[in-house]
Amino acid sequence: MTKLVYFAWVRERVGKPDETVDLPASVTTVAALLDWQKTRGEEYAHAFEHASVIRVALDKTHAQHDAALGNAREIAFFPPMTGG
Repeated sequence: MTKLVYFAWVRERVGKPDETVDLPASVTTVAALLDWQKTRGEEYAHAFEHASVIRVALDKTHAQHDAALGNAREIAFFPPMTGG
């Protein structure tokens, strides 16, 4: 089981701050996970519509979309941040 954590507008669109899921065996990279998320329902399709801008952290370490998920226990999704 993997904990998925959502931040900012990703959380608003999904409608929950986090959840624990059993990822399909075919989901082995960040990109595959983002694609899978879009198939989970209307709210997920909306949240991950522009997946290329979503940042991902595997066990609190930022990861590129081509990164392998490995044995990550927690995966966080958040939109790009701006500084001020």
